[in-house]
Amino acid sequence: MKVYISKYRDHWISPYTMLDYAFWWTDWSKCSRDKTVIRSLAEEREHKYVEHPAWVERWSDRLLPVSRAIAWVWDRVHPPINYIKIDHYDTWSMDHTLSSIILPMLKQLKAAKHGSPFVDDEDVPEHLRSTAAPPKENDWDTDENHFKRWDWVMSEMIFAFECKVDDSWEDAFRSGEHDITWIPVDAAGNEVLKGEHKYYQMGKGPKDTYQCDYDAMKVVEARIQNGFRLFGKYYQALWD
Repeated sequence: MKVYISKYRDHWISPYTMLDYAFWWTDWSKCSRDKTVIRSLAEEREHKYVEHPAWVERWSDRLLPVSRAIAWVWDRVHPPINYIKIDHYDTWSMDHTLSSIILPMLKQLKAAKHGSPFVDDEDVPEHLRSTAAPPKENDWDTDENHFKRWDWVMSEMIFAFECKVDDSWEDAFRSGEHDITWIPVDAAGNEVLKGEHKYYQMGKGPKDTYQCDYDAMKVVEARIQNGFRLFGKYYQALWD
């Protein structure tokens, strides 16, 4: 497998941007180019926004073809790269192949995300549900557990893919050593004397000490399956 994907490229230059930088000394240009999002109350009171003059609106329409021409040229000079080559062996165990790619992406998204989607209460433990959060001040507000629910869901996804990439987690539920012996049996599976049999059945030898806590293992397997279920359900929420 070979994957080459460039970062998002946007070659669009707005007509307003051209005019703002061409008339950089004007108050309306300074207001338009001010990218400050958060100001103190004092600064907000002093800040007076100046609208574009009417002639800027007229010239923006005239400059629109220029903006499109610039974008057209740069789209061809510096096009996005989206090359994916799949080899035949990539699908021998496609679930493992994809897990190795998905896992680091999920970890990066969890560490760098700037928001959270709405997560259904039924998908998280009771203490993280909206019903367990303090009452909201306004109906349109998010509850105090809103972001915690998404953090929990992402952690469950990551856990599922970690177990898929490395199945050594099963070793925690196993102990002892195998000692295999072959028992002579008849067609019905009954043990018979040597020389009177046609079949063998695998059994435990006298030195076999192997034990496995299958019940505890099923609990982890259920958590893994739930992590994959959440990944599918919230797939379209995997954005930053």
